Amino acid sequence: MLHDLGELGRVGRALSAALALLESERARLERHYGETPYGDCEAGGARQTLLGIRDLSRGVGDALRYVALGVGYVSLGLDERADHAVRMARMRPVGVPSGLDRMARPLGADTVRAMELVRDLGDFFAGDVALAVEVAFAAPRATYPPEDWASYGRRRVDPPD
Repeated sequence: MLHDLGELGRVGRALSAALALLESERARLERHYGETPYGDCEAGGARQTLLGIRDLSRGVGDALRYVALGVGYVSLGLDERADHAVRMARMRPVGVPSGLDRMARPLGADTVRAMELVRDLGDFFAGDVALAVEVAFAAPRATYPPEDWASYGRRRVDPPD
């Protein structure tokens, strides 16, 4: 399969910028919250917010690594390996944007900008990442973990009409 190095470069640069923003936000939030209690399970609480920013950072970082790996393999002419790396890069990053669901509102400016960069790459990733980011942005408060697990489980199994 032929891969567009220009597109991969564009995606890689955007992911790198998003990762830098998320890492900056992670450091800020860790300073802000300090030690967080292990048992803090409230949506938008300190622990959940830190888990959310770490999920976002890890997901974007993993996607960037696969893009870089794909570019390297393409450059070396290792097509089969390049195909696999690019397929992995195109998967929706794990924790993106679901990490936002854990985080206290208002979201930090760096988090918002990073997710806008990822949203704008929606045509690169499998699935509708752009829509998922917009839905997460629209939530007025953190939504995960839910207050009522039984209700949450039913919604996941039997979505409303």
